[in-house]
Amino acid sequence: MSPELGLVCITVSKDVRYRTVTRKRLLEHSDDGQRKLLDAIYRDNLQTLDGALQYCKREGIRLYRMPSSIFPFFDAAVGRDVMQALVPSLARTGQRATELGLRLVMHPDQFVVLSSDSADVVANSVKILQMHADIMDLLQQPRSPWAVLEIHGGKANRSDALVERIRDLPDAIRTRLCLENDEYSYNAEQIHDVCMRAGVPMVFDAHHHIVSEKLPSYEDPSVAAMLAKARETWPDPAHQLVHISNGREGFNDRQHSDLIAVMPSAYAQAPWIEIEAKNKEEAIAGLRGWLH
Repeated sequence: MSPELGLVCITVSKDVRYRTVTRKRLLEHSDDGQRKLLDAIYRDNLQTLDGALQYCKREGIRLYRMPSSIFPFFDAAVGRDVMQALVPSLARTGQRATELGLRLVMHPDQFVVLSSDSADVVANSVKILQMHADIMDLLQQPRSPWAVLEIHGGKANRSDALVERIRDLPDAIRTRLCLENDEYSYNAEQIHDVCMRAGVPMVFDAHHHIVSEKLPSYEDPSVAAMLAKARETWPDPAHQLVHISNGREGFNDRQHSDLIAVMPSAYAQAPWIEIEAKNKEEAIAGLRGWLH
């Protein structure tokens, strides 16, 4: 079986585009005005999500990462209120994704730091994660790593706190949560250790790994080794998800390039690969030859 390639959020073309709103702009409106604005954005973005699912189906893409901000301010009372009228529509969209064989995942933003030493930051992180879990529930996606909520480890040298806080998360979050290695706080071995202790899957990112370890090639034996170790953390190995990107200015550049010119040969064994390149669908199209 060839790996399934995943589209991240939006396309370079205007096929898939979402609306958003800043807090400043939202607060310029009355309470009723805020509800009307968010209702219009939510409905437009839900229609865009439907379009994204159809786009993926047409292009033979079976994994789609929804944007973290697909329903702005859904974690606030006004957003929750607005969403009530859209519950049946979200259920239909989620059922459509399931019928099309599409896997939906999300990557909450950098404000999620479960390992923080600030109680307020941790509480806000759980609130953000709960919002994402609620979206998955409304879309009727399973409470399993199939419907991944992927985050980074956060504050370095706080693995014990991270493990403890993951264990205390509500089921709707914890059953979907996956941790990804990075080049700043938790390298691949460290995040693998946290995943094993917390009982959650690991999303292996080969580019973060080579940057963190200053490796000259994706063919370094540690890439294949970490891919295999990460797979062992998944309840169903066939659902293992990994990330790939290339450096923009050089192999070890943290910034993502427009396309994917180099893939780890070990990734031929990865069931699901999210393509984190600037040119998104063009990068996926360019990898069709690699798949075969």
